[in-house]
Amino acid sequence: MSSKAGSEVLFEKVGNAGVITLNRPKALNALNLTMIRHIYPQLKKWDKDSETDLVIIKGAGEKAFCAGGDIRAVTEAGKAGDSLAQDFFREEYILNNTIGTYQKPYVALIDGITMGGGVGLSVHGQFRVATEKTLFAMPETGIGLFPDVGGGYFLPRLQGKLGLFLALTGIRLKGRDVQRVGLATHFVQSDKVIYIETDQYTGKFIRKYLTAVMSPQSSLDAEKPFVLQEQTEAIDRLFSAGSVEEIMENLKKDGSAFALKQTETLSKMSPTSLKLTFRQIQEGARMSLQEVLVMEYRLSQACMRGHDFYEGVRAVLIDKDQSPKWKPSTLSGVSEQAIEECFSSLGERDLKL
Repeated sequence: MSSKAGSEVLFEKVGNAGVITLNRPKALNALNLTMIRHIYPQLKKWDKDSETDLVIIKGAGEKAFCAGGDIRAVTEAGKAGDSLAQDFFREEYILNNTIGTYQKPYVALIDGITMGGGVGLSVHGQFRVATEKTLFAMPETGIGLFPDVGGGYFLPRLQGKLGLFLALTGIRLKGRDVQRVGLATHFVQSDKVIYIETDQYTGKFIRKYLTAVMSPQSSLDAEKPFVLQEQTEAIDRLFSAGSVEEIMENLKKDGSAFALKQTETLSKMSPTSLKLTFRQIQEGARMSLQEVLVMEYRLSQACMRGHDFYEGVRAVLIDKDQSPKWKPSTLSGVSEQAIEECFSSLGERDLKL
């Protein structure tokens, strides 16, 4: 069985596995609303289908699993007052929740760039298979957004303050490090990923198959230390703070090369995004995935009403001058009241899961 959903996303049955292929390789498989609207019902259908044991999701091409959501389309919609600015986030988060609560094994082959919306399509699933080509990041604070798609749930559950550090700085993790921090469950060499799709095994043996058959064949980079190994203690110490301002103060006082580099990185980010993200991670640590997605939908709509998201997308993705003019331009200019309003209920328009 094979079916094309407008060709941007492909569905096929390989043995007892339902296979989803994100098929926009020229756009690094960026996720758009049309794709979401095809994937969601297909997942529901396979969940009920007794002939389908597990679901596998992968990206077409050599470079990316999924480099994120189709942010440019969302920006244009937000400026024009088009409903896509609500629909995209609402339906994307409903899909994230479906993956997070899926009853059958869900295997994401994150063989390449996996950022933003691509993380949402993978990290909530039961199995996430990284390769040496995996490049993970949640770079949203650099475009006036926040690490959404459930970032408020999975990031604070990483070790120590690592999740907050990744959320604020947007730093990239590569290859085996993505598994080391727990964002991936397994590491397999890229040239062996094809076997996960084609080998005949039943869904209930997928964990054993990945752990006992695939992982031992992949010793690549096993000897390399974790890229942040020497900074782990510093991250926990410097990012243990009651506010973003306090983190900045800690970094300046510390004065090490690592701390100065983080100060420089954070000073380029949207001050509003940094404060939203700090609180999002704080709150999310105590919430269920569903509660986090409701909170994040409120934040997404606050960003659609604001200035920095449009300016960040312009500077980074459209004009590419890398010089966004944030408003407010300083952390002190972002009031507690402004942040509080972003977390307020939308009433009837709140996300319903």
